[in-house]
Amino acid sequence: MNTPLTNILLKIFASGFYRAHAGILCVGFFVMFGMVEPGQLLNYHKTLMLTLVSSSLMMAVVFACWLVYSIKSWHYVIGQITAVNQHFLFYSSNAFTKGRQFKSWFYLQLVLLLPISVYGVIAAGVGLAHHYYLIPLAIIAYLFLLAGLSAILYKGTVNKLVDGSTQGWMLTLSSKWRKPWFSLFIYHVFDQHKITWLVTKALSYLLITGFFLLFADVAHDIRVAGIALLAVVVAHVKLIFEERSFEEKWLSFTRNLPYSRARLFAGFAGVYFILMFPESIWLFSRFNPLTAFELLLAGISIAMLFHCLLYYIGLDMEKYMLWIFFLFVAIFWLILFKLLWMLVGLNLVVSFWVFWRWYYRSRIVTD
Repeated sequence: MNTPLTNILLKIFASGFYRAHAGILCVGFFVMFGMVEPGQLLNYHKTLMLTLVSSSLMMAVVFACWLVYSIKSWHYVIGQITAVNQHFLFYSSNAFTKGRQFKSWFYLQLVLLLPISVYGVIAAGVGLAHHYYLIPLAIIAYLFLLAGLSAILYKGTVNKLVDGSTQGWMLTLSSKWRKPWFSLFIYHVFDQHKITWLVTKALSYLLITGFFLLFADVAHDIRVAGIALLAVVVAHVKLIFEERSFEEKWLSFTRNLPYSRARLFAGFAGVYFILMFPESIWLFSRFNPLTAFELLLAGISIAMLFHCLLYYIGLDMEKYMLWIFFLFVAIFWLILFKLLWMLVGLNLVVSFWVFWRWYYRSRIVTD
């Protein structure tokens, strides 16, 4: 797709993304290819690909890792879009039709996804050659879905910043409402991050639907719902990061208000309950009330753990995504061993301890 807009986007975002993340990508390449004996390399990756295309559990883990990588690319591209030296894009890119903009952003995201999509496409080809059809097709569809949702997010961000509006309909409508402290970020999301929220909810819906279709034979196993919910919370990582950024930028004065840390902690938990309200409706419509409450509490506790982690490491997205990956693996295994209640308690205790210790001295580090 050799168009002027596509060429500009590739030069600005693709080259910059790979320069900024060359170190991590090289480490990943070394782990995948450099730690295997050269003579065993082909058989090793063939076995790995066959495991991916034949195991729904392996596919779920890989899809979650690809989602984490995509969230990292969203953070980089949107950060660059809003940078001062890229403001010309707000006007030049909007000279093109919405369809042309979408195609260019879509192509850009395909380029950003190359480190994972090349391996995924080869794995899908190996699967089809060995008469596996469902998961290989799901791999291709998932990669295109990530690229399409990313294009919608980028296009929406660029078009939103040039419409001349200083206040969205949400703030206009609620201008005379009383706004509790914990609700401020919710208003901010629906005023400034509607596209991010919609993309996150679309991913949540697809993850939940995909998990229960792939594990239809054990759909009533609480572990399936727990792992699906873990993937849903990971899909919310971008919003969790935005919440901490919003707090540091606009709500830092609240550290001087007479709010107890327990009240503040409960307020943040309330934020994530509201953000995941659509998922909670699904939980209570599908499971009995006790099981639904357990799963909802698990989801909120995971979100709070991800939130409070940022008080310790600061607003460093690269470091944060590494922590998210390792926490995902640890929580995944706890769910797999049916330790959901223990997971809830552990998450809440650890997150509250980090919150109690680091809230008043959090590290303000920007990516």
